[in-house]
Amino acid sequence: MSDWTPPSGPPIDDRKPLNRKQRRAALQNSDWNDKGRTDPRARTVRRETARQLALDVLQRIESDGAYANLVLGPTLTASDLSDQDRRFATELVYGSTRMRRACDAIIDRFVSQPPDDATRSLLRLGTYQLAYAGVPAHAAVSETVELAPGKTRGFVNAVLRRVADSPIESMTWSSDASRLSYPDWLANRLVTELGDEAIPAMERMNDPPPVTTRADGYVQDRSSQWVSASVDAGPDERVLDVCAAPGGKSTAIAGGGALVIAADMRHRRAQLICENAANLDLGLPVVTADGTAPPFRTASFDAVLLDAPCSGLGSLRRRPDARWRIQASDITKLPELQRRLLAAAATLVKPGGRLIYSVCTVTAAESIDHPTPTGFEVDSSKPAVGTWRGFGHGWRVLPHDADTDGMVLIRYRRIT
Repeated sequence: MSDWTPPSGPPIDDRKPLNRKQRRAALQNSDWNDKGRTDPRARTVRRETARQLALDVLQRIESDGAYANLVLGPTLTASDLSDQDRRFATELVYGSTRMRRACDAIIDRFVSQPPDDATRSLLRLGTYQLAYAGVPAHAAVSETVELAPGKTRGFVNAVLRRVADSPIESMTWSSDASRLSYPDWLANRLVTELGDEAIPAMERMNDPPPVTTRADGYVQDRSSQWVSASVDAGPDERVLDVCAAPGGKSTAIAGGGALVIAADMRHRRAQLICENAANLDLGLPVVTADGTAPPFRTASFDAVLLDAPCSGLGSLRRRPDARWRIQASDITKLPELQRRLLAAAATLVKPGGRLIYSVCTVTAAESIDHPTPTGFEVDSSKPAVGTWRGFGHGWRVLPHDADTDGMVLIRYRRIT
């Protein structure tokens, strides 16, 4: 669940990501800014095209309820934007979506009546550039205003100029949830789960994730790599990855010489595992199967990995619209499915074998609150790889610990 590949540029080799100030400096020195260019007309066309593409995507997200990544990817593919302008458009779409609530709070200081959805999307686009992306005010305002229909152009211009004249540092926020752009219920839940760690975790999840690669070139968040390492599979050990798509953990384990079978209940996602394995020249058996009723002999695997479906609260930075889609009820409903998957996976482990449970969330209800499977004991030793902190009888990493996704890991050993 944490193996998402960002579309915003080529992978880099696990280098330290830029902080917010460095990203702003990069924006100001890039082709997204108008410094150092010799042809203003060509410059304007490219920037406006990137902004227009971003606006089109944002309006589809707002009006159709479309998923940001599912709309943006094909739209970029069909465009003739340069690589740099593609990255700019991606930053605008994902950033405006992620910081939607905060942008709205800024905008609402300067409007007497709520704007319509199309105008709201345009104002968010301009406000994000001004408040968070470090785009110079004259460029952010003038070129965003150019996208407005004639009848609203004056209104958009007036609002964005007032935003530009009011530094975000002077903003008085109604709450941390508003300032950090989270729904109230989600911010409150994270505070309940994490206490004083909630604010730094939420702040880090507002930053784009770094792009990290394994030695074999596969792009994968480090916390997911740590989960794969925790399986500790030796050569020729039989390992089952129950909810395996898109295959990042399966391929990592198989790359170490273990005999891995990858399973997922959806055929299309199983195909994705096959494609990723083929790209790495791995002969990885893939099965389409329901993890709650797996078609394997009992006690037939040395290790079973269950990276269970979850609320994804630890990986919100990868899915900018997820915070607006997740419902509190999801955290109530998902544990039942997780317990069924865990019970089924436990039947497949040999005596003395290992059961590894992971979720890219931070909640106790989806992890340490689950009962230990019958016939198993908890392996309480600290994982050898990764920046884990103790969490009940398991281990957890928070987004701000090592600039990874948030993740919980629990390891069990079968004793009967």
